[in-house]
Amino acid sequence: MNDKMTIKFGTDGWRGQIAKDYTFDNVRRCSQGYATHLLEQGYSGESVVIGYDKRYASESFAQAAAEIMSANNFNVWLTNSATPTPVIAHAVVNKQAVGAINITASHNPPTDNGFKVRDHTGGAIPPDGLQNIESHIPSTDKIKSFLSSNKSASITPFDPAPAYIQDVQELVDIEAIKNAGFNITTDPMWGNGAGWFTKLLQGGKTTIKEIHNVRNPIFPEMDRPEPIPPNIDAGLLFSQKNNSDVCLITDGDADRIGIGDENGNFINQLRVFGLLTYYFLEIRKARGPIVKTISTTSLLNKLGTIYNVPVHETGVGFKFVAPKMTETKAMIGGEESGGFAFQDHVPERDGILAGLFILDLMRTLGQRPSQLLETLFAKTGTESHYDRIDSSFPFDEKEKIIDRVKNASPDTIGNLPLLHIDTTDGFKFILEGGDWLLIRFSGTEPIIRIYCETANKSNIQPILHDGLNIAGLV
Repeated sequence: MNDKMTIKFGTDGWRGQIAKDYTFDNVRRCSQGYATHLLEQGYSGESVVIGYDKRYASESFAQAAAEIMSANNFNVWLTNSATPTPVIAHAVVNKQAVGAINITASHNPPTDNGFKVRDHTGGAIPPDGLQNIESHIPSTDKIKSFLSSNKSASITPFDPAPAYIQDVQELVDIEAIKNAGFNITTDPMWGNGAGWFTKLLQGGKTTIKEIHNVRNPIFPEMDRPEPIPPNIDAGLLFSQKNNSDVCLITDGDADRIGIGDENGNFINQLRVFGLLTYYFLEIRKARGPIVKTISTTSLLNKLGTIYNVPVHETGVGFKFVAPKMTETKAMIGGEESGGFAFQDHVPERDGILAGLFILDLMRTLGQRPSQLLETLFAKTGTESHYDRIDSSFPFDEKEKIIDRVKNASPDTIGNLPLLHIDTTDGFKFILEGGDWLLIRFSGTEPIIRIYCETANKSNIQPILHDGLNIAGLV
């Protein structure tokens, strides 16, 4: 029995294996914890948005969550179909709701599903709020007793797409992109992004071809719907055969974006973040703070200096990025995983809008993606090369490995002098010239993550190897 299991929220909600720990009872328990959290803030009788993805039984899990929220006297707006995460977030603001529940495991393997929560801005709830929700998650017995004595209030199905599309059309020149004559491949990875670029851009000179655009919760041709190699290989190959100008790849819930260039090469997420920031600063002439996680690109610091805008660095996860964006009225915020949020929009990652902005950058400069990178690197005076290793270790050795990393103070890493160590989230070793190595530990699994960014491609493997050596894994 797992009706009293402890449920812990990670960097973006709770995720579990379907039928093992991700069950209807546990979804109801999480929903009650969230309801109690909102009731403590005096939100009784207010509206809540609930949406879901295309994973196994997501619509049924969403209905279970809706019944709990309704029984707690919330008016529930339940999406009428599988809906991208950014569209759900937008609906929170559009419906003047106090928050949202999103049934999705995003980019996890097909065995999993998840439970995300959002606040009244449509953005992630900060860590202290997530801890409060966890503290109010009851046992299954209490849920059954509660449901037997409380009647549902209002559950209203609705289509959130029209309001979202209307706002997107005010943020980017859709008609100009339609008539740019691009040949685009899109890969929604069997997920919620299916049909969205076609819906937004069809009817002009631009042509769009989609793959992986039907519901298939086992995610064929990929390990998981995460827009990084090797999951994107089939999409990039199709794009290359299609002679596409660009390949736009959204993850399972369409809050993250992956980009393939005109040659079928992947443009990593750090470079995409640099391109999007350059687009706002140079093309749109926008000014405002940049919010980045500690694990993403130093190109943003260089752009911040060039354009005289502040750069704020947070821990990993949008639960840190979204509140900081709201606090600072940021121009753009993002993370290493390919999720980006923008000013004049909800503080939530939006893979659809990010893809449109990349297209608008291509249109405005008349450049293909590989040329955009050359333009970015010329502006910043440096290139960006990135890689990451995820390595498992025996769980009982975690504290020993953490102590080893904490006490490490090498003179050089990858033959580059060590300048200082940042412990905002994990251990970030800042190297001469702006290169860096980051070592972080998963909060839920015995996995160590080792990241690096360097201006010199030949430095990647030496830096990563030294990272493994610091952790005692080689």
